[in-house]
Amino acid sequence: MAKEKRIGILTSGGDAPGMNAAIRAVVRTAVYRGYKVIGIRRGYDGLLAADITDMDARSVAEIVHRGGTILLTARCAEMMTPEGQDKAAQICKVLGLAALIVVGGDGSFKGGLELSRRGVNIIGIPGTIDLDMAYTEYTIGFDTAVNTGMDAVNKIRDTSSSHERCSVIEVMGRGCGAIALWCGLVTGAEEIIIPEKGAVESDYIIEQIIKNRAKGKTHNLVIVAEGSGGTPALARKIEQVTGIESRATILGHLQRGGSPTALDRFRASMMGHMAVNLVGAGEYNKAIAYRGGGLAAMDLEEALSVPRVYDDSIYQMMKILAI
Repeated sequence: MAKEKRIGILTSGGDAPGMNAAIRAVVRTAVYRGYKVIGIRRGYDGLLAADITDMDARSVAEIVHRGGTILLTARCAEMMTPEGQDKAAQICKVLGLAALIVVGGDGSFKGGLELSRRGVNIIGIPGTIDLDMAYTEYTIGFDTAVNTGMDAVNKIRDTSSSHERCSVIEVMGRGCGAIALWCGLVTGAEEIIIPEKGAVESDYIIEQIIKNRAKGKTHNLVIVAEGSGGTPALARKIEQVTGIESRATILGHLQRGGSPTALDRFRASMMGHMAVNLVGAGEYNKAIAYRGGGLAAMDLEEALSVPRVYDDSIYQMMKILAI
């Protein structure tokens, strides 16, 4: 009788709504195929500590609607060292893993690439709310984060309009402005500040607000990406110069949590299912991508080498719609 195939799965880096849907799809597809699944808690940190659990179909029941990750997650400095990578690869071999499925962002994928160079078979599933992985047009959690941000901004806009204020709202995204762009466009922001466009002079924004007031606008909305920062200072300066009451709001980790949207559940499930199918087909060291309306498997190293190119068209459209 052939030896039972063992698949490991971990979630690493920042959590993202939809990770649980991916875990569920991996586990149940693997069980259907007759594979054994080893869940690794707390990402690479847990791998290095051999913090593992056997998973079956029942262990992933009632999780598709939950945010976060039942496997927990962490950032692991030791995994960034050759010694840590050697140790992690050795543990994978001791566990007898035919493949390790890594759900996370670019840092998690880089750890997976180092393991692949040490003989561990890796499948990467992109899980990050930031949408900052250039090889794929979609990452798990982005849609939920945008919808959460949109809902929060809509509520703030209601009170901002009632009090004729200017609201400066900071959304997440580290060095990527995708969440800010989407939130700004769908909420009718007057201005969006993102790292890709560099520093924006506060005088330019204040000038816009003064012109808007002259047109009869009773309130203004500025969306700031986390990577740009300076949100409280900008709000203070707007109020000092214009006399318009201005409030700064930093949404922070509010956008990481919450039940994933239908889109995040659907695509995360598809990606988890595909990951196990790739293992079954013996296609290893791949990153799953959503491109051109469907899923594709891309060489892991190639995926990490794709440069992120900023497309200014969304910002320019926002400016036209904000007149």
